[in-house]
Amino acid sequence: MTGRDAASADEMTVATRIDELRPRLVSEPARVSGLTGFPRFHSLERRRLQCYMALIVADMTALFAGFCTAGYLYLGADGIDQAGVLSQLILPVFLTIALYNGAYSMGALQSARLGGLKALTALGISAATVVFIAFYTKSSLEFSRFMFSSGAILSGALLVWMRLQMRYFVRWRCGGRVINELVIVDGGPPIDLAGAHRINVRELGIVPALDNPDALNRIGLALESADRVVVSCTPERRSDWATVLRGANVSGEVIDEAVAELEAHGARIAGGYGWLRVSVGPLGMRARATKRMLDIAVAGGGLLLSSPLLLIVSLLILIEDGSPVLFVQRRVGRGNRYFDMLKFRSMRNAMCDHDGAHSAARDDKRITRIGRYIRRSSIDELPQLFNVLKGEMSMVGPRPHALGSQAGDKLFWEVDGRYWRRHALKPGMTGLAQIRGLRGATENESDLKTRLNADLEYLDGWSLWRDLSIIVQTLNVLVHDRAY
Repeated sequence: MTGRDAASADEMTVATRIDELRPRLVSEPARVSGLTGFPRFHSLERRRLQCYMALIVADMTALFAGFCTAGYLYLGADGIDQAGVLSQLILPVFLTIALYNGAYSMGALQSARLGGLKALTALGISAATVVFIAFYTKSSLEFSRFMFSSGAILSGALLVWMRLQMRYFVRWRCGGRVINELVIVDGGPPIDLAGAHRINVRELGIVPALDNPDALNRIGLALESADRVVVSCTPERRSDWATVLRGANVSGEVIDEAVAELEAHGARIAGGYGWLRVSVGPLGMRARATKRMLDIAVAGGGLLLSSPLLLIVSLLILIEDGSPVLFVQRRVGRGNRYFDMLKFRSMRNAMCDHDGAHSAARDDKRITRIGRYIRRSSIDELPQLFNVLKGEMSMVGPRPHALGSQAGDKLFWEVDGRYWRRHALKPGMTGLAQIRGLRGATENESDLKTRLNADLEYLDGWSLWRDLSIIVQTLNVLVHDRAY
């Protein structure tokens, strides 16, 4: 068979295949020409571009106005010319940095404050760059330092003010949202996405049929003006919808319950496998180093200041009930690893509960006289400063629990499956739960769940200032009526 004959045969095969599909194409519930019931919304792409251009013009106006105002106030009419030169020097640098740092981005359109902050950052960097260049080219003497500084400050104030005013322009051009979001419901879990358009494929008779060009064309028309599409479908259709979205020129997402069940933080493809990241460290290296330095400083200083008190309490324990002075109990620490936590012994030696299975009661016979005082005043916890210095504990974190601790008649980890997550950080001498008064015996399951929620809240929002705040607030709850 010649090449021409082979080509003719291929064309006949294609034509035959189209003829086979034609009855199915015609029998679609709704033809392409009649998209009845489809959400109709205008594309926002051109309007966003108009908003970006308006922001650039507003920023340029703010820069020129700021420098020219400073020049006029300083040197009168003669100062305007010099200020104009300065603004022309800084403007190209500013626009270059602003384009790269997100001052003209989707986020800047969505939040005027964010856009103003990024524009202000670009102005600061560009001003520093111009000063640096002027210094090394020895041209800094050709313009007034005061005029440059005051012009930059005035320009910054005008930049922020203009950005706040431009939010009305953005709202006028784009409405309440700067992106069109579309939710496609195809038998999956319900999704509540505020402000999004919605399509129910069963009501409209559309289907992601990869062997049906007419069906795909109808879906393409429905997605034409969408910027982001979220599909909630049954598991067997996820692959088909993923294929459709990849060819739709939109940001597409498919809902998968497994992601929520596994609490995945991200996904990637490597070696032919799909990988879901289900855990990430709560703190980066810099944050861990900062937290460790705080622990060493506070624990070291605390030991020096409290050394006389430590000595006196040790002597009182020896006098009343003999040795040992310290009570050592195995607790669960960071990474669910065991460590030996130190406390002043507050119970009679023969009655100590090393597993922590029995919480102390208000009139507990096991507690000594000095033990009752040091428990109520939290002095019994002071030896844990040594645990902090050893790196087994931190000043602030989830309180470590004994292995046999119970809430009601259940062990702690039997009450709530999230319990083990609290050990992502080192246990602390104090924590968010403690300053909220969540201390003492866990008589009911709700007692543990309330504390667990506070611990997980702390893990999700760590900062140095929050640790310092918790340490200071702990001073107000050192003495409490739930310690017995």
